[in-house]
Amino acid sequence: MKTSFVLPDELVPAIRSPKAPPPGESVRAHNPMCFGCGEQSESGLHVVAIAGEDTNATVRMQVAKRFEGGPGTIHGGILSTAFDEAMGLTHYIVGHVAVTAHLEIDFAKPIPLGSELRIEAETVGTVRRKLYSRAVAYLGDSTEPVAAAHAIFVIIKPLEHYKDSFAVSGAAEFYSEAIARKERSGGV
Repeated sequence: MKTSFVLPDELVPAIRSPKAPPPGESVRAHNPMCFGCGEQSESGLHVVAIAGEDTNATVRMQVAKRFEGGPGTIHGGILSTAFDEAMGLTHYIVGHVAVTAHLEIDFAKPIPLGSELRIEAETVGTVRRKLYSRAVAYLGDSTEPVAAAHAIFVIIKPLEHYKDSFAVSGAAEFYSEAIARKERSGGV
């Protein structure tokens, strides 16, 4: 299993945003209905992210029975989603909103249902609008990796990127209010 990837020579190291949650504090969900981190997503992963000291976060989730793939183990797509979410949440620590452009995962060991999955994720750096991130998954507090991932995300302006989909979101009212606040403050 590889736990590193080739980074471009022109990579600018990621820097923690002054607006990042303090180390040890929760990284907020970006969307209350998000399948990965949203507290209002009934069938979601319900990952919990805690900001690290630098551009990293520790993300934990319970591997519920509804996430079964192979007999008694997590579905690979669920693990992929957990990695995507974990790395995506580190973007708030560096002050960006981004969407996934490329996600690569190495699966090393089966992850049993009923276990706790811990993902150590970080944003490594940027090249123009691209964010480079990586993560390693463990069972609970073990130090033996069960999977690793790396990804490239593209920085977006959410109000522009999602303008045609806000109305059909499960959190449409939430977004309508947020957009109205932005407009009143002159931010749109």
